[in-house]
Amino acid sequence: MVINTIEESKGEKMEYKHVNRLIHETSPYLLQHAHNPVDWYPWGEEALSRAKGEDKPILLSIGYSSCHWCHVMEKESFENEAIARIMNERFINIKVDREERPDLDEIYMNAVQVMTGSGGWPMTVFLTPDLIPFHAGTYFPPEDRGGMPGFPKILVVVSDYYRSRRGEVDKMVAQVKNALHQIVEIAPSQEMMDAKVLSKAFDALESQFDPAYGGFGKAPKFPSSMALSFLLRYWKRTGSKEALKMVEVTLRKMANGGIYDHLGGGFHRYSVDDRWLIPHFEKMLYDNALLSRTFFEAYQATRKETYRRVGEEILSYVLRDMRSPEGGFYSTQDADSEGEEGKFYVWSRDQIKEVLGKEKGTPFCAYYGVGPQGNFEGGSSVLNIPSSLEKISELYGIPAEDLEELLEKGRKKLLAEREKRIKPGRDEKILTSWNGLMISSFVDGFKTTGNEQYLNGAKESARFILQEMTKDGHLMRVFNKGKCQVKGYSEDYAFFIQALIDLYEATFEIDWLKEADDLSKRMIHQFWDERNGGFFFAGKENESLIARSKNPYDNATPSSNSVAVFNLIRLGYLTGEESLKQKAEQILHLFYNFLSEHPSGFSHMLSGLSFFFGPEEIGIIGSKNDERTKSMLREIYLAYLPNKILSLKDPQERVEGNWFPFMGEKGGTEVPTAFVCRNFTCLPPVRNGKELKKILE
Repeated sequence: MVINTIEESKGEKMEYKHVNRLIHETSPYLLQHAHNPVDWYPWGEEALSRAKGEDKPILLSIGYSSCHWCHVMEKESFENEAIARIMNERFINIKVDREERPDLDEIYMNAVQVMTGSGGWPMTVFLTPDLIPFHAGTYFPPEDRGGMPGFPKILVVVSDYYRSRRGEVDKMVAQVKNALHQIVEIAPSQEMMDAKVLSKAFDALESQFDPAYGGFGKAPKFPSSMALSFLLRYWKRTGSKEALKMVEVTLRKMANGGIYDHLGGGFHRYSVDDRWLIPHFEKMLYDNALLSRTFFEAYQATRKETYRRVGEEILSYVLRDMRSPEGGFYSTQDADSEGEEGKFYVWSRDQIKEVLGKEKGTPFCAYYGVGPQGNFEGGSSVLNIPSSLEKISELYGIPAEDLEELLEKGRKKLLAEREKRIKPGRDEKILTSWNGLMISSFVDGFKTTGNEQYLNGAKESARFILQEMTKDGHLMRVFNKGKCQVKGYSEDYAFFIQALIDLYEATFEIDWLKEADDLSKRMIHQFWDERNGGFFFAGKENESLIARSKNPYDNATPSSNSVAVFNLIRLGYLTGEESLKQKAEQILHLFYNFLSEHPSGFSHMLSGLSFFFGPEEIGIIGSKNDERTKSMLREIYLAYLPNKILSLKDPQERVEGNWFPFMGEKGGTEVPTAFVCRNFTCLPPVRNGKELKKILE
């Protein structure tokens, strides 16, 4: 193949031996593969038509830009000319970014799990020209290794099988289609919904809990933010001390572990061990959005400053490293830099002492667990906190206050030094769904701390989505390199509607609520299943695929249906639309059997069920600018009130239609007044922050 000259963004000309069709894409993940010798296609009509026209099987490879093993497979196989030659001769090769096309990822991940019993990325799926899988796997090595067949062998065997054993392929296709149909076809439960399922879910989580290190199950350990948030709700509902203990142990251990970036803030993707010590170093926007909310909730529940500090440090990290100039938030940071996982984040004792000096570096290393042998590769260490401040203070004879100051200054110096290193790659596409989660987190940060910077960050992101990622009333999924692509899926609508309602509760600017209401109507039109209830993942105007699922599970992010339960209940109460509350109940009925039988996979939906059983309406009549109103709002924002539906009616402002029915019959007072109704019972009105605090506790 001839040498191709490509103009890079920095103005330098780079020469590449190979350039394929992915060079015209905007996805960082696809562009990473644009110079492979593989004849890659993006998903689209050109590739699918060619597969049908030539009766060739499709090799579908799905991954994402910060996926470590995706990088490994690219280097080992997709950059290998001999392997690429086999791929090009025998297959139509399609590369997909799972973050841009979650609909494809979900359907084919279901197929991989049906066929192999497990899944993950890179995902490698072999399809017929009709797009039905007949063989699948994840990572394949370039040669036979560790009991795994080499990728070239797989390619030859699979393509020969497709050509010479078509009858068996057809049988496999029929089996997979039937299995996928069973996965996506869900009938509503016939049982009456009962709060006992919440206790059953607590028992299930308790049985999986690690009392030594927190979290659930064994290594690798993922931060289970939604399970922790459910446990906080369960504690609030029942007073269970064990539920609160499980949350606190987990949050403390994670915040002290290497999974947390002690210099720059933010959590890495997961821990490879059960102690939260050594992380897989990629950082995902959604993890940090969900975890910051959980830390702020824990602060509201306990008033322990550690939780608020970690939440604020996460938001500071996002503002510093993940915000685009336009106001949206980027997606991910890679685990690797300079071809090595974690190189950007780890330190040796000598490096730390060189920056801080021996006198200050020695206690710093002791506090952050940096020993002479290291805890990571090559004698380097991942910073973590294995001991208490008091013990290090006693060991080195440094007063605790002085040690805290030493550590704070040391962190700042090391962060400044780390900024000089070559940074991990950053996926700069902006996703509506993940931005929605992040907006809600910034709103929580504002409510908990009063920091206007957080509220401004939330507003800027929301305005960016409304102005740049909305076309003809449709939410779009992806913004990258100035282009908007792919019509949004139900999770984009659900997460962003949640963010808009949250913004209303922080500002009481009615326009945010109107946008939420308008998008909710469009979401119902596009995604609602009129037969069985619930929201499909893909809408009427998304591409039609081999199956249409409702994506019920709360996985790394909550399902669109579980978030929709909260949105529909909140909007139902705020707008007076009873049909919205009824749809929330339909969703819960649809998935109730799942909640009862497999509670660990439905943490956020269970929180939605708890919300459904006990909404708490709080309304204030008074001017937003009145200090007495602000005083009452501060008490509401600082309290842990997971089931609250908050509204404010300014006597000077006119409200359209039947909105805020809770406030409709209340009035006739010149003094700002708060009204609280919980468990469908109204409490006496109160007129100052102190009185309100008493009834909220």
